[in-house]
Parts: sequence; C-alpha cells; structure tokens
Amino acid sequence: MPTPGRAGPNMNNNRGIIGIIEDELKLRGPMPLARFMELALYCPNFGYYERPEVSPGRRGDYYTSVSVGPLFGELLAGRFAGWLAALPGGQRQILEAGAHDGRLALDILRRLKTHQPHVLESLEYWILEPSVRRQQSQERTLAEFQSRIRWFDSWDTLPSDGVGGVIFSNELLDAMPVHRLGWDAARGKWFEWGVALEDGRFVWTKLNMIDPSVPVPVLPNELLAVLPDGFSTEACPAAVDWWRSAAKTLRGGKLLAFDYGLTAEEFFMPERMNGTLRAYHRHHASHDVLERAGEQDITASVNFTAIQDAGGSAGLVTETFSTQAQFLTDIVAASANDAGFNKWFAPHSRQFQTLTHPEHLGQSFQVLVQTR
Repeated sequence: MPTPGRAGPNMNNNRGIIGIIEDELKLRGPMPLARFMELALYCPNFGYYERPEVSPGRRGDYYTSVSVGPLFGELLAGRFAGWLAALPGGQRQILEAGAHDGRLALDILRRLKTHQPHVLESLEYWILEPSVRRQQSQERTLAEFQSRIRWFDSWDTLPSDGVGGVIFSNELLDAMPVHRLGWDAARGKWFEWGVALEDGRFVWTKLNMIDPSVPVPVLPNELLAVLPDGFSTEACPAAVDWWRSAAKTLRGGKLLAFDYGLTAEEFFMPERMNGTLRAYHRHHASHDVLERAGEQDITASVNFTAIQDAGGSAGLVTETFSTQAQFLTDIVAASANDAGFNKWFAPHSRQFQTLTHPEHLGQSFQVLVQTR
C-alpha cells in the first residue's frame, strides 16, 4: 500500500495539507504528481483518507460496492469459502488490504459465521492497513470478531510464511499515487508533468526529467507518429510494486482486486487525450485534481496489463479477468441450486442489480484473479 513518506517541514502547522505541500514546493521546487497525491491523500492527520468524516456512500464523495449493502461481501464470502475449502488443511487466512472502515470485512465474516461456520473455525482475517486512524475505526466496526482479526501495517510485518488463502483489495489500486506523462510530438519523446506553486495556486509544470521508477510507454512507431502533441497518460509503479509484494506473500491460494481499470492498449484510445486522472467531490467528477487538496478523492484507472505481468513474474497464473458484473453473476449462478438460496437472495435483488448493471457498477469495475 502507499505510505505517507516524508511530509515535508512544519508537519504540525495549522494550515493543514495545503500548507504542507506549499512548504515542500518552496523548499524543493516542483514535485511529481505522485508526491502531490501521496501528501494530499495519505499524509498523517491531514490527508484525504485520514479524515475521519471521509466515508463512501450517499453522504460521501463517491460510491463503492460496499455502499450498496451487504450483498457484495456476502457473495465474496461464499466464493472465498469455496476457495479456502480447496486448500490443504490447517490454518487459513483472508487478507484484506485497505479495509477502509471495516464494513466489507464485517459482511464477509457475518456471512461465514451464519452459513460456513466450519470455514470460520480455521480462519484468521488479516487486515493490511498502514493508517493508525483507520485501524482504530476498523477495530470498532469489527469488535464482535476481535479474536479472529490481526492487523499489519506493511508487508514486512506479516509472518514469514505468508498467506495461505485469499489476498484481496477493493478500490485500493486506483487510489495509489500515479505519475503523469505527456507526449512531446516535436521532440518525439515523453516528459513528466509535475506540480508547482504559482501565485498561491497549485499548477501543472513540465519536470526536467522523468522519475527513474516510472516505466515510459513503449508504443509502435505507427501510433507514435499520429499521437497528438500533449497526449497525457498515467503510470503507477506503486501499484505494480504492491501487487508484486502481494504475489510473493501468497504461498497458496488466490490474489484478486476489484477496481476501475483498463488494459495497456486502452490507455491510448483517442478519447483519452488527457488520460484517466480525475477527482471526486460530493459525487461530482472533476479533472482539476490540484484543487481542494485533502478535501477530494484523486484517482486514475489501473493498468491491469501491468498488474497481471507483475503477478506472472512472481509465479502467479491469471484465472479470471472480467467485469464485476460477470464475476458476481458467476457466483450467483454457481449458488442457485443451493438449498435456501432463493429465499436468501430475493431481498437482495435490488443490490445485485446495482452491483452488476452496466450503468451503475457492473461495467465500471474490473476483477482480476490470479492463483498459486
């Protein structure tokens, strides 16, 4: 997961995150967008995700599958139970990364307790969460399952034998800090967009060099010849590194993610001249990600090709890459013949429609499942 890193000078000043970013820009000059996002989203005490009032749903800035109701977690619980049952005996784990306020974990655990208690008996639920404030919120939500939950703040703090079971995230990778690249048609080369301070405002500026950690797009010469000047796209080495760490931690089982995302080729469609970078504030999308620092969500689509390759390099095999609609529909279809399924599922039908309808969440989210 992304970590706050250096927060710059005057961490305790009363100007909040805007003051912290301004101080760092004055001291060090323009910063990559990834650093701006790191501070605006994750800075302890001041970042957007550190604010206690930030919560998805009607009163928040955006909706998630968890906001729809408990069905999402209950369907995952059924699928996870099947995966866990297929593993060799002994202690098993579900590791959720970035569990927000713990509601998804609660939905999963309650469903297992009610319908698969034998699975729960040999299960530990692990949460990977670097934020102390988020951990405290999750502990309150999950108090009834306290004895089955362990928290970790980084991959390095997990037990050395890793995870045998399921590692998953829901809308985590799309919020990791990204670098923004632009195409200079006259020079035939990429450059990196950075953030500068001008007349008291955060503005875009061209950096002198591309950060060495950023993979520069390698495109066919035929495409580069017609790529418009200023065409912008994003790269997220943090998400690739995170997935590779997760893959190495999985000794056996499944690694999966639910997220907004595209294949590598889809980032270079004509309609994405300005990339996929966007912000959300009170359910309204905006392309001005530099305003309202610390008060709005900032996100970019996940490059699922890069994520799949990272898992493959760590020995994982891709089992599924589909829309959320297809993934959840497959779970329901596999459960339809179970005793009592229709009676349980009927009250949730409206939630299922929202989770799978193409105009809601069904087509927006992709699901990647890799296995070892």
